[in-house]
Amino acid sequence: MRLLKYAILGLLNRHSMTGYDITKEFNYELAEFWHAKHSQIYTELKKLYQEGLVTFDIEISGDILEKKSYTITEEGQDQLLHWLHKDEIMDKTAKDVFRMRMYFSNNLDLNSRIKLLESQKMQHTKRLNSLKKTAEQYPDLPPHDSDRFGDFIILESAIMREEMLLNWINKVIGYCEQSISNEVPNPRAKD
Repeated sequence: MRLLKYAILGLLNRHSMTGYDITKEFNYELAEFWHAKHSQIYTELKKLYQEGLVTFDIEISGDILEKKSYTITEEGQDQLLHWLHKDEIMDKTAKDVFRMRMYFSNNLDLNSRIKLLESQKMQHTKRLNSLKKTAEQYPDLPPHDSDRFGDFIILESAIMREEMLLNWINKVIGYCEQSISNEVPNPRAKD
């Protein structure tokens, strides 16, 4: 299934956009749950056009700069709505290099583990703060039938994810620190 197809159709169902505008949405609004490269987006737009799911108008800017503004067709809307009504079987857990590293961390000394965990803590704290800053645009729950509602609920999910990860990281740091404090010094160790 071409999931990028439905992401693009969903964006175009909101309003007409250029390929550049769509790329910006992937880098901002959709970044918490989906990603696509600039080249993938343009390749998919070409397929969608060939399938009759989108049309485009060429806008001339300046002497020679032209840009295509894409619009979803009625057939595109029908396919998007059909896809939206489908239930999903839960995917396998996403690959996570850091958690894989922690799974085998018994091969590291405790201080090395703590150093890695503190680095992750800093990164996730930064992301959480950024998400919370973004959430300030929503002092109230957006209407359930607005484009903003989807962004709000995904943003809320991303905040909860980061809070949960930070909770886990802090707990693991605590385990490591507790192990360090419980270690019995080796009397034969050389100073």
